[in-house]
Amino acid sequence: MTARVAVVVGNPKPVSRTLDAALHVAHELTGHPADLVVDLADLGVRLMDWADPEVSRLVGEVGDADLVVVASPTYKATYTGLLKLFLDRFPGGTGLTGAAVPLMLGAGPLHALAPELLLRPLLTELGAVVPVRGLYVLDTQHDRPEAYVDWLATARPALRAFLEPPLLEGVS
Repeated sequence: MTARVAVVVGNPKPVSRTLDAALHVAHELTGHPADLVVDLADLGVRLMDWADPEVSRLVGEVGDADLVVVASPTYKATYTGLLKLFLDRFPGGTGLTGAAVPLMLGAGPLHALAPELLLRPLLTELGAVVPVRGLYVLDTQHDRPEAYVDWLATARPALRAFLEPPLLEGVS
């Protein structure tokens, strides 16, 4: 069975470099395109309507994914408010049931720890397992494969071990 992969992008600009980077990471980790792509810029003000059925459907689908790449540009040294609006919809502890990869793009290396310090704790609070370190990519390098090579070399085996059926299945 192939893992169900979702990409969530919190860039307020639709079809952004952040989206390109997240799609690249999802494909490189799994060998296939993401099954679900949520470009939050497309939802806009609907994210503030807690009764919006489309947003609720997307929350459910993302929550059920085996792997979620959660991506944001770095704004004011953290992730965007747009991403926060979406993630606030997930119940703590059980909202995300699979693995998550925190990914952030930024203008310079000053905020390279942002995915680890800001996104990882939020994703784990929502129930995700984050088996790899967060990825920070300079936005000027988002389309260069070499910007991802070292991270992918360590992330692939860790995620593969998490996403494959448990070795102890059926053991009591």
